[in-house]
Amino acid sequence: MLYSRYVSCSSHSNVSTTAITSSSLITSCLPDQTAALLQFKGEFAFIKPNFGSYYFNCPRSADPYYHADDYESYPKMKFWKKEKDCCSWDGVACNTETGKVVGLDLANSWLEGPLRSNSSLFKLHGLQRINLSFNNFSFSIIPSEFAQLSRLTYLNLSFSMFSGHIPSEISFLTHLASLDLSSFLNYDDATSLLHLRKVDFANLVQNMTNLRYLHLHQVNISSSVPESLANLSSLTSLVLGGCSLLGNFPQNVFHLHKLEVIRVTCNYLLTGTLPEFQPSNSLTDVSLDYTKFSGKLPNSIGNLNSLSLLVLRECNFVGPLPSSIWNLSHLTHLDLSLNHIIGHVLPYTLGNLAKLTFLTLQSCQFSGEVPSSLRNLTRLEVLTTTTSELPKFQSLFLGSCNISEFPEFLKTQDQLKALDLTRNKIESEIPKWFWVIGRHLEVLFLYGNKLHGSFTIPPLFTSISYISISQNNLTGIIRKWTSLKVLDISKNNFSGTIPRWLGSSLEILNLQGNNFNGSIPHEIFTYGSTHSMMRMLDLSHNQFQGRVPQSLINCTQLQVLNLGHNQISDTFPFWLQSLPELQVLVLRSNKFFGPIWHPIMYLGFASLGTIDLSINHFSGSLPSDYFRNWGCMSKAPDGNNSDIKYLGQYKVMSNYYIPYRYSMSMINKGSEMELRKILTIFMSIDLSNNRFDGDIPSSIGKLQSLIMLNLSSNNFTGTIPSSFGNLRELESLDLSKNKLFGRIPQQLANLTFRVFKLIPQSTHRPDTTKHTIGHIFKVIF
Repeated sequence: MLYSRYVSCSSHSNVSTTAITSSSLITSCLPDQTAALLQFKGEFAFIKPNFGSYYFNCPRSADPYYHADDYESYPKMKFWKKEKDCCSWDGVACNTETGKVVGLDLANSWLEGPLRSNSSLFKLHGLQRINLSFNNFSFSIIPSEFAQLSRLTYLNLSFSMFSGHIPSEISFLTHLASLDLSSFLNYDDATSLLHLRKVDFANLVQNMTNLRYLHLHQVNISSSVPESLANLSSLTSLVLGGCSLLGNFPQNVFHLHKLEVIRVTCNYLLTGTLPEFQPSNSLTDVSLDYTKFSGKLPNSIGNLNSLSLLVLRECNFVGPLPSSIWNLSHLTHLDLSLNHIIGHVLPYTLGNLAKLTFLTLQSCQFSGEVPSSLRNLTRLEVLTTTTSELPKFQSLFLGSCNISEFPEFLKTQDQLKALDLTRNKIESEIPKWFWVIGRHLEVLFLYGNKLHGSFTIPPLFTSISYISISQNNLTGIIRKWTSLKVLDISKNNFSGTIPRWLGSSLEILNLQGNNFNGSIPHEIFTYGSTHSMMRMLDLSHNQFQGRVPQSLINCTQLQVLNLGHNQISDTFPFWLQSLPELQVLVLRSNKFFGPIWHPIMYLGFASLGTIDLSINHFSGSLPSDYFRNWGCMSKAPDGNNSDIKYLGQYKVMSNYYIPYRYSMSMINKGSEMELRKILTIFMSIDLSNNRFDGDIPSSIGKLQSLIMLNLSSNNFTGTIPSSFGNLRELESLDLSKNKLFGRIPQQLANLTFRVFKLIPQSTHRPDTTKHTIGHIFKVIF
């Protein structure tokens, strides 16, 4: 078969067709093909796409697998002219014997508008290869009419703003060798744009027996992986990251002889173990990070002679590392962090991995000296261990390495952008030379040590964008930094007042668990610009006094505000309602007073998912429609717990992800618990231990996503609203120590509580009172 043009299918796929031409056989494009292509052109506007509000949810340390930059970005179809042979048009490939179009490569071609079922694209029945990736099809559904293009061997619709369910008819394309339907996530609610039903996933795997490339990254599948996947004997690349897969991953998939790439990252409920690998294995990329894969790493992992990338971050692997892993001489990226791996010392054979650019062993329990052979790793950019005479690094991750002092070799590392010394055994002061080598730092983790002395940073270090010194024993002061983006010095022993010159470039400020006092300076939210970039602010568990600075209103991107456990004396800050992104508000255990409702100033919190006003002096009654405009909590859950999004997960460096996951403590089911990963789907209200009175607002029943509600220890009167029966997601309800009366509404009988507390513990309550939701009874509160 002869083709007039070569069409590049994908930078991640070798599926292509060699261009062969012969002047004696070339046939011009047929008129009906030209007409169909021009009609197809007329179906779209040409606008350069902006994917800024859509993202990869997986907090990978490695670069994301897909990049729009892999394809040259320009509107190819804009230059299609009727006067020219369509086989010469950019992105078009023809069979030169028949004049029919067999390939379309319109990746990153600025197409904007829905792809409809009656599109003229489906008139081109000779098509064998289609690449429409990185366009904007305006959330339209993938048309089932693709099944009419029965000759297709290559189909790439990735990251093109399709939405809804993938049509079952896709599985009819039995000649496909490459299928890529990977999708972005919606930034606003972290939901998958595309969904694939369990039965359709199984049919796809069963029918497409010729598949070499199967990429469904961030398509919501929410099912187990069919065993028949191991029957795809031609499979070379499998990418199922962020698909909400669950159950046990079929071990036989690892034994597919041609399989080179397997990426199932960020499937948080997916379990599995690694098999014994045969020497004939072709694997080059194994990425299982953020799954529940477990067990020991087999010694046969040394048989993966072609392996260049091994990422097992935050799984459940245990035991010592097999010695054979240090023989994988082609490795460029090795991440074994946050597992339960133990070892005595890093072996000298570590130096065999001369091609490594990324090495992180965070939380791996090694001891002893780091081998001198580490100096052989001259290509390293990111490292989690130490020695001397090393190349210049950009990033060093040395968390949980049993380090007892600041490593001397850091004195020569004046190009560092990221340094992690978390959870070590450093008990010294921060040495002065450290600040000399830190002038390019963007990321600094020092928490979990026993550092002491003053924390004084000379003014010249103004480029640092992330510093964390939590869980240390530090005392001292912080000197002026004007370019800080993230500052975390939580769980230390800092004292004094907050410096007023921190600057408005801050995105995260966490001072939790220190002894700071005085008022909260308003300058840190206004300094240098009109609007602050602050997204997370935690000043809890200190000794702050005074009022909440109204300059916080400039923090229009603020998601988390935690001022709990201080001595702040103020009325309710109604102006916080104007912050459109605010999702967590904690004012717990202060000296706030007065009403939280005002007929003019109160509007409601549209994005709020967690509010804790407990243990204050708030008072007054709440109108029945108080919670009417709480839009986020009012949305009914879609039953999909797979699109997991954590607050405080940020990309803080340009070339790879360093996740910052915010944690906080809260009272739930009567006990204090620490939420180490704050989910956006956890909805809670705690107004306990105040002086509220009057009826409980019936509009609480509109909060369909509410999980925890605590109104205890107030002066609420009247009956329990029957609208509580609408709270289908509720797991914890505490109405004790109020003045409620009447009958428990029958509607509550349909709820399945884990904790349901109506009556305080006391000896003078009538014996006839029963703690059973299914019964209607009179209770005196």
